[in-house]
Amino acid sequence: MSANTAVILVAAGQGSRMGGGLAKQWRMLAGQPVLAHAAAAFRAAGLARIITAIRPEDAPRAEALGLPWVAGGATRAASVRAALEHLANDPPERVLIHDGARPLASPALIARVLAALDHHSGAAPALALSDALWRAGDGKVRVIQPREGLFRAQTPQGFAFPAILAAHRAHQGEAADDVEVALAAGLDVAVTEGEEDNIKLTYKAEFARAERLLAERQQNKGQTMDIRTGNGFDVHRFGPGDRLWLCGVEIAHERALQGHSDADVGIHALTDALFGALAEGDIGRHFPPSDAQWKGAASDIFLRHAAGLAQAQGYAISHADVTLICERPKIGPHAQAMRVRLAAIMGIDAARVSVKATTSEGLGFTGREEGIAALATATLVKG
Repeated sequence: MSANTAVILVAAGQGSRMGGGLAKQWRMLAGQPVLAHAAAAFRAAGLARIITAIRPEDAPRAEALGLPWVAGGATRAASVRAALEHLANDPPERVLIHDGARPLASPALIARVLAALDHHSGAAPALALSDALWRAGDGKVRVIQPREGLFRAQTPQGFAFPAILAAHRAHQGEAADDVEVALAAGLDVAVTEGEEDNIKLTYKAEFARAERLLAERQQNKGQTMDIRTGNGFDVHRFGPGDRLWLCGVEIAHERALQGHSDADVGIHALTDALFGALAEGDIGRHFPPSDAQWKGAASDIFLRHAAGLAQAQGYAISHADVTLICERPKIGPHAQAMRVRLAAIMGIDAARVSVKATTSEGLGFTGREEGIAALATATLVKG
């Protein structure tokens, strides 16, 4: 059921307990923002439809990570409600709601939540309390609190989408988490097994622990890592028209590129690079030009299919590099938008995508402006 599951990353807080400066979800952790790690956890679990609730002033940060966003509210509940209302325009069957400051959720933890949703309207990971509990006052222990049946709540918390949307619409005020909102609406919420590593970064000291955990994971991956690289090349000629598509971005131009689909030469080369890394043939094998259904098709369909095939085989897209070869149009003004668009199609961070251009110094068919060529390289990692 992961194909019709959406993910909400809640990241509109200011992280006041962390101290002054940048909010914790945007601080760097092992070379990437905390929120990038949170998003990567779900992509590793095969979930590509991710939206984040943020403060509008953080929009450039979210876009740099290739994350669609909505403006969060003054409270956590308001932020989740805003994201749910956005998803309601094209509702998924299920939704996972996750703290953007939890960068270490594992695919196994996510899978347990999804599995529980087969039988319950809600599910959330938690850890049973093992330490003794005290109530204290004036620096002294006053009461011993029984710990039986008490759990430490974690995220992602998963729900049937229509049920949690209705619950949030009916809820007034703030809530500690979405389970509280669900219970108030009478939903059935199952407890799934949480993980000690699934920490929420609240204080500075927790960053050091998270760095160590990520380093250990990377070391363990390196022992069994499967790394593959694929190359792609494509060419399309110019013809009549007043605009063209390059790397998923529409650009006004005095001529258009000609092809069976929308002739996006950059996406075609990158798609072939992914297929090459997977040893899965080329774009013509998967989307033959003899098939009328692909005439005029948007090329993001092809790239999304290739990225999905990589995920289905257990590979993460570590890096993608596209070089466009042409005299005109000028690529520089559009390169960042291309990176963001390609990242969104593949479900990865924009920091993992490179788009650049070169001319052929007036030589050959590109130099004569008869068409555009593209080279692409993609690196896949499993382990």
